[in-house]
Amino acid sequence: MQIGILHYAAPPTVGGVELTIFHHARILTALGHQVTVVAGQGDAFLPQVTYKAEPLAGSRSEAIIAAGRSLAKGHHPANFESLISQTKTALLTHLGHCDVVIGHNLFTLHKNLILTTAVYRLIQTGEGPPWVAWHHDFAWLRPQYQPELHPGEPWELLRRPWPGVCHVTVSEAQQADLARLYGLPLEAITVISPGIEPTDFYRSSPIVKQLLQKWNLLEADCVFLLPARITRRKNIELGLRWLAAIRDCSGWDARLVVTGPPGPHNPTNAAYLEQLLGLSRELQLEEAVHFAYQASENSDQPLLLTDGEVAEFYQLADALLFPSRQEGFGIPILEAALVRLPIFATDLPPFRESAGPWATLFAAETPPPEVAQVIVEKLETDQAFQLRQHTLTRYTWQSIVETKMLPLLAQVISS
Repeated sequence: MQIGILHYAAPPTVGGVELTIFHHARILTALGHQVTVVAGQGDAFLPQVTYKAEPLAGSRSEAIIAAGRSLAKGHHPANFESLISQTKTALLTHLGHCDVVIGHNLFTLHKNLILTTAVYRLIQTGEGPPWVAWHHDFAWLRPQYQPELHPGEPWELLRRPWPGVCHVTVSEAQQADLARLYGLPLEAITVISPGIEPTDFYRSSPIVKQLLQKWNLLEADCVFLLPARITRRKNIELGLRWLAAIRDCSGWDARLVVTGPPGPHNPTNAAYLEQLLGLSRELQLEEAVHFAYQASENSDQPLLLTDGEVAEFYQLADALLFPSRQEGFGIPILEAALVRLPIFATDLPPFRESAGPWATLFAAETPPPEVAQVIVEKLETDQAFQLRQHTLTRYTWQSIVETKMLPLLAQVISS
């Protein structure tokens, strides 16, 4: 698709709408679509996105500011029709090739009524591509804006639905507001929220981003972290059996990330890794257990995570799984506590000493299905865990664009 995006401002201008434009454009182009962004303020912000600076689309050019002063007092400026004609020509020049155009805020906000009127007239005469009105704010519903709004056009354009336009709000609360303003049924308005980019929020390093994508960890139902070297006393095979039992009893796509390399002081640790890989295959966990040591793109050079990269996995994980059979102390218990990770570990004296009643500890001989049942029940009643999974499932930019935005744009184009 050829997709146009129009707003008063675009990235790198800071703002919620501008952030939405950035992520929409980023993901749409990554999925193979061509995106043209037209704005009054901003700059080229991604190499693959076409940016067109158009002062008549913004809110800060001298002509638009002067016209805005007259319109705020209820008067059409002398050059009203001329500005509208110029804006229509500019929009068709920049966006006429598009299959669909998304207009942010201009349908219900009064920051550039010249732009609003120009788009309205293009739609009325059927010139150019179809439009999606992406609403973030409503001038006619805000008391502070009332002195600048008046009877007749162009002010009345901000409180009535335009024929042939698809309407989007960013929340159900705003959907109700727009339905009330327009006199439309709720089902006539689509809700598509903003989102988050977890790797940006967590400030993930390039290596960690690469691993998250390679393993699709953000799409997993639950990620357990085992931050340890691959040595026999870490009892990683028990962690694998716990993971298999968790997946069986919950139905989750649960994963386990083992961050460390084979221990350097015992030559049998390399053989231990091979045993763990064999057990992983036996338990059908090949796609669920991830050894960072083996994740290098260069097969001749294993991947050794830095302390900082391991710390990033603490932020990204849902719980600590630490099934050691012997520990002098167990620093990962404290590290997990710092990032509020639920702790599931074997019942060792050092763990009781450091974590006390705030960790869930199991005797090493406890059958894995019993361990799994306890872990699943605790996570299912953990509100923070549940909300995080809800957020990752519904509110990532990638998911929003793929499951909500693209189907809507395709529908607008086809109809």
